[in-house]
Amino acid sequence: MPYLKASTEWYEQSSLLLKARPTSTRITSKYTVLKPSASKIKKREKYAAKQAAKPADTSRTSSPPPQSNPTGVTATFVLKTYDPVSGTCLQYETTKGAEVGRLINSLGRLGREMAGLPEAIDDLSAPQDASVATPNVDEQEDIKTGGVPVPAAAGTGGGKKKKKGKK
Repeated sequence: MPYLKASTEWYEQSSLLLKARPTSTRITSKYTVLKPSASKIKKREKYAAKQAAKPADTSRTSSPPPQSNPTGVTATFVLKTYDPVSGTCLQYETTKGAEVGRLINSLGRLGREMAGLPEAIDDLSAPQDASVATPNVDEQEDIKTGGVPVPAAAGTGGGKKKKKGKK
């Protein structure tokens, strides 16, 4: 069971696996929040008190490194793609909160492949199929006005206005 290093790599490999076996492949996600133990909390408090008691060194120009997790809570998000027929299992794990949203969106796209649906088109303004013809201008005007002919001068007002000068 390999852990993949990048989310894009997991997405590509999962997509290929789903295209090969859409009926048997399953994707599972697990979100875990782990609170630190009492001993870890005591160690962090002791370390913070020790750092605060140290006199500030003025010769140091760089700032101290920021704490990666000041609250001590560790949250992990694990995605697993598994195909029981071939025995293939792909896993990706992250602790980055910003990446979780992107991964959830990618699950939606992969779910379309699991359901056998075509890929979603991102640009909705473009026609989806070449066989669907766009109506010409006259048909569009008939649609807008409900089939009632409208005289050209009655509301188009596309001409320039004359500027009034001083007299």
